Amino acid sequence: MMAAGMLTLGAVVGSFLNVCASRLPKGKSLWMPGSACPACQSPIRWHDNIPVLSFVLLRGHCRDCKVRIAWRYPAVELATALLFALAYVQIGWRWELALALVFLSALTVITVIDLEHQLIPDRITLPAIAVGFAGSVAVGKNSWLEYALGVLLGGGIFFVIIELSRIVLGVPGMGGGDMKLGAMIGAFVGWKLLLPGLFLAVFFGGVVAVALLAAGRKGRKDPLPFGPFLALGGAVSLFWGEGIVQWYVKAFAG
Repeated sequence: MMAAGMLTLGAVVGSFLNVCASRLPKGKSLWMPGSACPACQSPIRWHDNIPVLSFVLLRGHCRDCKVRIAWRYPAVELATALLFALAYVQIGWRWELALALVFLSALTVITVIDLEHQLIPDRITLPAIAVGFAGSVAVGKNSWLEYALGVLLGGGIFFVIIELSRIVLGVPGMGGGDMKLGAMIGAFVGWKLLLPGLFLAVFFGGVVAVALLAAGRKGRKDPLPFGPFLALGGAVSLFWGEGIVQWYVKAFAG
């Protein structure tokens, strides 16, 4: 029953994350006006705003103008629901769960915005760094130094990459948003669990980049958003980072 409750909560939060993903890049208010169809601007009725279910009942179209609703909306709601349920299964009913839900929500909305706009808003990452650090220290799973180093390492690695690329190539190799996202992940998981997350982000980012180049979908100079891969690495670190670190220590440093 608790897992089902977390699925429901996740779907509701996912609906709000869709609003954030649509409005934050445009500098609009998250609260006013109410939800409306992007095509005809008709206000969305409450019974047409039920996460996932309304999309299915409306067959993916606006009730008023019949324009197709983007698949992004139910996908984000469903993904957030599954992430929340997984967080409950992995963490249990502890204070760490609330912190994990905030972290996963931030990663989800950052992924959507970066994919659509190639932008990682400071309005998400900077408050999340503060919340992640303060919450992690308050929970007390590790010392404050663990998370302080996570912030410094997560942001510092990308700062070095940006500056070296600027010096050698004349252009920054990554955006400042990636640097702040790295610091945010470090604030929530600490420096030890940050490392496998960064490795996985680079690995999967490289695999996707090579696949897109081979398929002719991207050119060598075309930008590829890195935020979604960092978000994936951060989520994996949250759920399975400790197991990955223990496996690595036993396999290679034991």
